[in-house]
Amino acid sequence: MTKKLAIGSWAYTFGPYEAHPVPLDEVVRRLGELQFDGVELNGFAPHADPELYPTKASRRQLVDFLAANGLEACGYAPDFGSVPPALAPAEEYERVFRRYLDFCADCGIPKLRVDTVSQPGAEVGHEEEYVERVARIWRRCAQLAHDAGVLLVWEFEPGFMLNKPSQVLRLVAQVDHPNFQVLFDSCHAHLCATQAARHPGQPEYLKGGELEFARLLAGKIGHVHLIDSDNTLHDNMTSTHAPFGTGVLDFPAVVSAILAAGYTDPWWTVDLCFWPQAWEVTAAAKEFVTKLLENL
Repeated sequence: MTKKLAIGSWAYTFGPYEAHPVPLDEVVRRLGELQFDGVELNGFAPHADPELYPTKASRRQLVDFLAANGLEACGYAPDFGSVPPALAPAEEYERVFRRYLDFCADCGIPKLRVDTVSQPGAEVGHEEEYVERVARIWRRCAQLAHDAGVLLVWEFEPGFMLNKPSQVLRLVAQVDHPNFQVLFDSCHAHLCATQAARHPGQPEYLKGGELEFARLLAGKIGHVHLIDSDNTLHDNMTSTHAPFGTGVLDFPAVVSAILAAGYTDPWWTVDLCFWPQAWEVTAAAKEFVTKLLENL
């Protein structure tokens, strides 16, 4: 199977980069120089917010610029912060979703990322209701995305509610749509499975850690983020995205488990979110993952 390597452009706009984000055109040129195959686009300003590319023509120019630098857009991660799916009216969520889906369709982006937005613990006392609400909304969105030729992927993580392994499996089962799959981030899966990071109430652990988590999600992994974990949280919120080789993950085992779980898509995305020297370690990350994927 051909493997393609991308990196998330949010690494150069979030956290330490928020005050001085690296412009998207500079990111694209650098990734092209490093011979990445693609970029997973941050849908927040100042990168690929739809308002910054309001017309089909401007979106085509963006795609052409990527292509001129040897890159494809493998995924899109926009801002759903104003419409937490467990709480927002379904029609309002769908309105926001359609805006981002149109951007994906216009740019030929094959995957659209969502998350639960709300903080862990918000579901306490409401879990059945919230799972049902989120599942109903995402089932509808999965069909809309299917009709547009876009795969809908959910990224679970310690920073958002429904982050226990049993909750992840339950929500995926309840959405029950072939065009809805999980975005498996190596450090998030590790923290959720081995550290019970930000689990409300009774913590859950998987003896086999992230490898077992991948097995439990067999047939449901639609996209992958790779990055190391040092078993800590960033600002006590979400997983620390530690550069490769500085954490505890066994990446040949992680990638093998993901492949054994049925992942057949060519794209693998490096995720350096919130790392203060993301720009400086990008080249090393490219080299690490290139060798990793070549050997599997």
